[in-house]
Amino acid sequence: MKYRELGHTGLMASEIGMGCEGFAEDECRMAMKLFDLAEEKGINYFDLYASDPAMRRAVGEALKGRREKFLIQSHICSVWKDGQYLRTRNLEEVKAGFEEMMKLLDTDYLDVGMIHYCDSLKDWDDIVNNGVLDYALQLKAEGRIHHVGLSSHNPVVALKAVETGKIEVLMFSVNPCYDLQPASENVEDLWADAAYEKQLINMDPDREKLYETCQRLGVGITVMKAFGGGDLLNAELSPAGAALTVSQCIHYALSRPAVAVVLAGAKTVEQLQESIAYEDAPEEEKDYAAALASFPKISWSGHCMYCSHCAPCPMQISVADVTKFLNLAKAQGEVPETVREHYKVLEHHASECIQCGVCETRCPFGVDIRKNMREAAEKFGY
Repeated sequence: MKYRELGHTGLMASEIGMGCEGFAEDECRMAMKLFDLAEEKGINYFDLYASDPAMRRAVGEALKGRREKFLIQSHICSVWKDGQYLRTRNLEEVKAGFEEMMKLLDTDYLDVGMIHYCDSLKDWDDIVNNGVLDYALQLKAEGRIHHVGLSSHNPVVALKAVETGKIEVLMFSVNPCYDLQPASENVEDLWADAAYEKQLINMDPDREKLYETCQRLGVGITVMKAFGGGDLLNAELSPAGAALTVSQCIHYALSRPAVAVVLAGAKTVEQLQESIAYEDAPEEEKDYAAALASFPKISWSGHCMYCSHCAPCPMQISVADVTKFLNLAKAQGEVPETVREHYKVLEHHASECIQCGVCETRCPFGVDIRKNMREAAEKFGY
């Protein structure tokens, strides 16, 4: 299992994590089986957005004797009321729900306390003005949560939140189809059939800016919906009109700036094993570029997907990394210090490009790589 630093938190998280949907299977007995497999295979990160007390209790049981082996990302504002899940911004309900969660999980702290499901600007304002954000920061000051997070499907809302500097981890929906959809306060728009009736071209600029801003600010992204609820794995259901594999979906998400963990949804041990198999899969099985380039309903023409198909460069330039740093700088209108330093430590720089164009013959997306190298050399000065 490979591990990535989760933004600037200092946490080293397994790049494959667990979503919590499967914990409820078989009257919550599946939770123990999934945690056993996770420990065996080196998964140390999981998300718990669900508020069902039975599930939380089962997770608490599964963690007994091995709490320190796992990083818990669990959700504030997700509560259980009148026998069902409720997202609330009522501060008293939020506080009571947090205390109940901690008791059921039988833990003194959460590694990431995730403010739950914010998809509208008004809702973010409520979180700020109703005291929810202050409560999360208070819990951090008390050591009961170590880092403050936010879950969202809306890039405009998520961007506003991370730009406050108070959100350290963002849980966000990332996959090749959702990345083409504009911001919406209705999460259902992300997978609505009508959204994909016409061919879609290139990543939504708000989503691209969000990823790049998180990278610049050191906000770690944990990915939900990498498989689009399973639709991307089925050619008949996929909005793209063609299927991807589990490894291709995971690799796509892990290639986005700031992404540290893909939270793999699994309702069985076998499904989790399929995601874990990504770690040992050959590069050709992870490669998503050819599949994306052939999608009948989607085109990324002229857009760098950081897939590294352009390699090898005769001058040994890491074209994907140079392009990523160029895009980060362009998005900010300047060269942030962190981007400058990351560019500096590359073994070879854009100024070394001999403009041979061989890379462009390999690019599945028709990117003007030579132009990008010229721009990067000018932007960074070498």
